[in-house]
Amino acid sequence: MAVDLSKLYGRDFELSSGVELNFLQSETGDVGCVVWDAALVLCAYLDHCQRKGLLNLGHQTVLELGAGTGAVGLVAATLGADSFVSDLPELVPLMQQNIDKNKEKLSGSCQAAPLEWGDVVQMNHLKETAFNNGLDYIMLADCVYYDESVKHLVDTIVCLSSSKTTVLCSYEERELGNKEALQSQFFKLISEHFSASEIPMSEHHPELSSPDIHIFKFTSLS
Repeated sequence: MAVDLSKLYGRDFELSSGVELNFLQSETGDVGCVVWDAALVLCAYLDHCQRKGLLNLGHQTVLELGAGTGAVGLVAATLGADSFVSDLPELVPLMQQNIDKNKEKLSGSCQAAPLEWGDVVQMNHLKETAFNNGLDYIMLADCVYYDESVKHLVDTIVCLSSSKTTVLCSYEERELGNKEALQSQFFKLISEHFSASEIPMSEHHPELSSPDIHIFKFTSLS
């Protein structure tokens, strides 16, 4: 479903430095049109860890998958990363509006790109043109929604990562439908390629966190 760019409203996010970003969301559209809580928790985690000296995103190459509004990639870019935010083609205009709206606050850079999970042509194009030196981080928040997309998502992470890539995955526990089964399927497939460890709650942002929202770190087994 196309994003209705005529019905946008903002959501503010303030970093510990005092920099305030504003993420535009759409009143109508698919799940990618709004900033979900799992994305905000991951944003806050990045900011909190950088402030504590546990993370340094300066000059790191970051790709956000299923970015929707591009919130996570924009926070990474504000913290100094060279970010790429990606999603289905119909969401690129919304991501681009958010980049344009916040670009003066970025100490790094941020670019929007279309990417359908599992599309080998698109993935190879991105690798050759956008991050030919490899990715330092792949980030995703609440991306495990549809049964038919889980394998494509894992295949995309595997294709775009290298031995130096760290994957950060944030998701909210949901009991509705088959969400638990989808999460289990995702972790089963990802464990064939990566070692997974959950970030303890003690390392999350002390205020922007929730016991229902988990952040996992995946590192390559190779």
